[in-house]
Amino acid sequence: MAAVLAAYYVCARIGLRQELVRGQVTPFWPPTGIALVALMLWGLRMWPAIALGAFLVNVALGPWIVPVLLIAAGNTIGPVCAYLLLRRVGFRTELDRLRDALALVFLGALGGMVISATIGAGVLVAFGALSSGAFWPTWSVWWTGDAMGVLVIAPLLLVARHARWPRGVPVLRWAEAVALLGGTAAVTVVATRTSDNLLFIVIPFVIWAAFRFQLAGAAPCVLISSAIAIYAGSVGSGPFAGHDLLAKMVILQAFNGTVSLTALLLSAIVAERNNTSREIEQVCERLREALSRLAPDERFDLPYGPPEQWPTPRPDGRDQRGQRRR
Repeated sequence: MAAVLAAYYVCARIGLRQELVRGQVTPFWPPTGIALVALMLWGLRMWPAIALGAFLVNVALGPWIVPVLLIAAGNTIGPVCAYLLLRRVGFRTELDRLRDALALVFLGALGGMVISATIGAGVLVAFGALSSGAFWPTWSVWWTGDAMGVLVIAPLLLVARHARWPRGVPVLRWAEAVALLGGTAAVTVVATRTSDNLLFIVIPFVIWAAFRFQLAGAAPCVLISSAIAIYAGSVGSGPFAGHDLLAKMVILQAFNGTVSLTALLLSAIVAERNNTSREIEQVCERLREALSRLAPDERFDLPYGPPEQWPTPRPDGRDQRGQRRR
């Protein structure tokens, strides 16, 4: 709990460096991702650490103790509700199924964070810290920040749990990974510096990362591209120039949501395909062993790999190598 509290507070201070509204509303709020992952790993008993971290962050921002307590409660209720929704649908932290990726995006990030954004923006308006006309712009920034904290930080932390230093990896594989990360950063910087709307050119790098490295490669690419885009949105450069606050958040949320959704879905699809191939190979091996016990004098050559890679038998009952299939 102490580690979660410390991580929540430190990441909150980092996120506040990009504040856009009243010194406390930012388009990227990493603590929501940390809170949700902590609840996934250790359960609801972690909520006091989340609540205390939210209180310590907001108490220095004001406006006074009652709204601070309400905002801290909203920052706690949002991740807790997101966690309960994910647990309800049988979410698995391995993120190796398509349904898990969809659940994290739509229930954990986009749906669950509506609660914290509504409570936070509503409290600031109700206690006179903001005018009533500033509710929706503030709500959009708050919701964007909380959702991005889940979409960017949660997958990165979940994949880091199982990360091990790879051994025996070819040099070309390392070179490909470095080129992927560097290319993602360079392309995102170019896309956020030009006035033309070129944010879509980041997508091919995310697809490349998901297919070649699955979530372990896609999650860092999403973090890099989202961080650069968030900074561009906060300073109003590139495609964010000339827009009001609400329009900036719409563009930023659309970009970050598209990048995160692409990375999560493709990574989950590739992981599902790999798991299915391994299960087929295991079934073939068990079948080979069973047939060998039934007929120990016979030789059975069962194919490996997915069915589309199996040799096609000829009309005479022999396979492509001219051997009769058993």
